[in-house]
Amino acid sequence: MTPERPGPVPSPAASPVPSATYRLQLQPDFRFEAAAAAVPYLASLGVSHLHLSPVLEAVPGSRHGYDVVDHARVRAELGGEEGLRALARTAREHGLGLVVDIVPNHMAMSPRHNRALWEVLREGPESPYARWFDIDWRAGGGQVLLPVLGAPVGEVLDDLRADDGVLRYHEHAFPLRDGTADLPLPQLLDAQWYRPVWWRLARTELNYRRFFSISELIGLRVEDPEVFEATHATVLRLLREGVVDGLRVDHPDGLADPGGYLARLHEATGGRWTVVEKILADGERLPDAWPVAGTTGYDALRHVDGLFTDAAGYGELLGRYRAFAAPQPDLGGDWAATVRRAAYRVLTHELATELDRLTRLAHRLCAASPQPAPRDRAPWALGTALRELLVRLEVYRPYTAADAGEVVTGEAAAEARLAFAVPEEAGAVDVVRDLVLGRYGDGPDHEEFRARFAQTASALRAKSVEDTAFYRYVPLLSATEVGGNPGGPALDPEVFHAYCARVQRDWPATGTVVSTHDTKRSADVRAALAVLTECPARWADVLAEVARAGEGAPDPQLAWAAWQTVFGLGPADGGRVRDALLKHVREAGLHTGWTEPGASYEEAVEAFVAAGPCGAPGERVAELRKAVESHVRANVLGTALVHLTMPGVPDLYQGTEHEYLALVDPDNRRPVDFPTAHPATGSDGESREHADGTGDAGSAGGTDGTGSARGAGGAGSAGGAGKTVVTRAALALRARRPGAFGGAATYEPVRAEGPAAEHCVAFARSGDVVTAVTRLSLRLAQEGGWRGTTLPLPPGRWADTLAPGREFTGHARVEELFADTPVALLERVGDE
Repeated sequence: MTPERPGPVPSPAASPVPSATYRLQLQPDFRFEAAAAAVPYLASLGVSHLHLSPVLEAVPGSRHGYDVVDHARVRAELGGEEGLRALARTAREHGLGLVVDIVPNHMAMSPRHNRALWEVLREGPESPYARWFDIDWRAGGGQVLLPVLGAPVGEVLDDLRADDGVLRYHEHAFPLRDGTADLPLPQLLDAQWYRPVWWRLARTELNYRRFFSISELIGLRVEDPEVFEATHATVLRLLREGVVDGLRVDHPDGLADPGGYLARLHEATGGRWTVVEKILADGERLPDAWPVAGTTGYDALRHVDGLFTDAAGYGELLGRYRAFAAPQPDLGGDWAATVRRAAYRVLTHELATELDRLTRLAHRLCAASPQPAPRDRAPWALGTALRELLVRLEVYRPYTAADAGEVVTGEAAAEARLAFAVPEEAGAVDVVRDLVLGRYGDGPDHEEFRARFAQTASALRAKSVEDTAFYRYVPLLSATEVGGNPGGPALDPEVFHAYCARVQRDWPATGTVVSTHDTKRSADVRAALAVLTECPARWADVLAEVARAGEGAPDPQLAWAAWQTVFGLGPADGGRVRDALLKHVREAGLHTGWTEPGASYEEAVEAFVAAGPCGAPGERVAELRKAVESHVRANVLGTALVHLTMPGVPDLYQGTEHEYLALVDPDNRRPVDFPTAHPATGSDGESREHADGTGDAGSAGGTDGTGSARGAGGAGSAGGAGKTVVTRAALALRARRPGAFGGAATYEPVRAEGPAAEHCVAFARSGDVVTAVTRLSLRLAQEGGWRGTTLPLPPGRWADTLAPGREFTGHARVEELFADTPVALLERVGDE
């Protein structure tokens, strides 16, 4: 694990805090050298830093890099450390820094590539690497359970063989314990520090912590100072030497002590700009004590999307969905009930082993307690109490006893007691709640229990909400997004303004995003879907028509989701739609799944997609999409401009400077074809269609069928600034006026006046920049347009950066402000 010899050290970046970052998905098909070739173009956009997906050694062929196998080496498949240094030098030459994604929570469960894990499996708990991994050696008879066999061991014994000190099973290889190589195979298996078992036993027998329910990723114990040093040494060296400037921390919720880890990281990095991938529930705050710049930005995504979602229209759309699909309340008809049922399913199936480990720990604490109250509690009762409390949590995890007190409330405990038939047994709920709140002690075992309760809670929330309920509750697909609130997706502008004011005050350097490698749909797909909340009756009528005309869907919930998918995506390759919908039904787990696929159901899905959404009936949905294209465009441009000018550091996902239409991964992780000619002008990519389905929003014309785009409420004509122009202008303005967007900047709502004031959302940054966007433009058109609505601008003359030569002062007429483009970005150019 010796680090590679470092090359020349590049000069440090100009600014310690990015003004804007650009996310690149590195993979064997897009290496450091490819990223370096794109630097001139990316620098011309106006970002200050490149944001790189994980760069450390990963499983060979990995398309994402989160399956790290060696923290000491930069990934050879990407070009190694010399390739990273060369990228850093090229970036510096163009005024850019580097931000890197790091993965402290887990490593790949791939012994033949993960040398530290190999040593643990060979030497057992006495290995110097044993402290690295979160393994419960007391469970499993002292062996690490490895769920890799395709069937029970007795049925695949002939596929196992030992030679040259290695146990082999197809592509898997495991080390043999010293002195065991000559034993007969059954005895040899019993003599190892691990036990290969049927993969299905991972649900109930696993004795190592994993990432969510992914057995191929084993949890790390970075709370141990020695493990922290070993797994962060290379990244910290790259920071010290000026190769890397900032960090994105993946999944802090999985750590035993997120706050302690982040404090240690902050000290080790000297306070470099760091953001954490923390999903905040609606109304939840990032812990004030965390020494980070903020989150990676999913809370911002929820607030931006909410601006362009109509509350009343969503309510009507929900009613139409329920009438069309007739789902049971807990199977997609009601959001809260759907989440609760999904949580029960995940906790008792996919996370059953995590619940069992937590139950064993609780029982051990109760049995050894010096206080009488916790004693004499049966394991089954403690397990039931844990289950009933966990499924009622509405945040990803509590971080302290105080946080736990807020989420494991007395009301939740009262509901949990109802699961017990005998009142005396229900007392286990109070015992578990008091354990979570730290009322029975603070020793190592008590701390471990609280940490594991929090870790299990985060895995449960992610799996039950993001990976299950989002695919069962589908009235509006744009609302089922990471960090989103499908039960109430619309947002009043005043709530948005209050959120932005809090961010500017408390977390001015936090990250903000609208599209990422993990979003279920790109921002531009969601922007199109949001228009459906402005025309729910039209959508329902079209859906009824295509449902009669097309191939019968396997079930109405899938039909509703499928038609929304093709509406949001627009003209698309049928294979992309098919793959996304097959993932959809497997994640939903109602008729098929990843581990127990329903072949006949999936065949019916494929036939429906080919004949319906991607067949002739799909043309009717395409007609509706074309009819409202100007309003889709208004949402696309509005989302982009708000994201790029609101408080925080915007992160652009690769390709999203153009119109970017992508579905769930892996669709959204395909390489982007970056332009190389005339990078400073953008002419090479302004209207070009990319290989990954991107193009420029400015090419989208059309109206809503009621007249010209201007007459349709100022949504913009077929001309005007496109998304690339808006993006470049906003990024250039951030670079030109850093004081208007930095930590000392201010945020002030600018409220329109007149009959259509609610359709214009505007804000000023430090008195130098004004952002104004059209909101709910289809509703606006139906109500008669702007009708003399004005926007009172702050004192001075204001130049339109999207249309050079236009200036405004005083009370600007909104219809004139949005004459050609449904958004405006104004820069103060002089006193009044």
